[in-house]
Amino acid sequence: MPTSVPALADGETLVASFTGSRATYVKEHIMLAAIGSVIAVAVLMAMGNPHAWTGVVGAVLAIGIRGVYVASEQIGMTWQLTEGRLITPSGMGIPRSDIAKVRTIFSAAQVITRKGDKYMIKYQADPKAVADTILGQS
Repeated sequence: MPTSVPALADGETLVASFTGSRATYVKEHIMLAAIGSVIAVAVLMAMGNPHAWTGVVGAVLAIGIRGVYVASEQIGMTWQLTEGRLITPSGMGIPRSDIAKVRTIFSAAQVITRKGDKYMIKYQADPKAVADTILGQS
């Protein structure tokens, strides 16, 4: 299931690695299905649909099917942190000196570079700990 992890350069030391949590992935999809259900029912009621309850069915099915379809891809992504760079699942290196800030958004840690590029490390059980580790605060 996990994707291949990019190799470290000679002399590079792995500080931490971050892989998505299956439990966090499921919890986030349940939350999305609940929010989607409320929105779908509200829209159908505003339109005067006498069967507004179908919004719940549609939202749960849509989020559930999407969740099952992309689970292995999303959960299998591994990010590596060395003393000098953050390595994306595709192998691209982001120098730690180029990281301006890391913030948390739900279960993700968003890495923002000094140039403004943004990267999401998704479905982390403790996104604050991920952010602190990347920033060297742990």
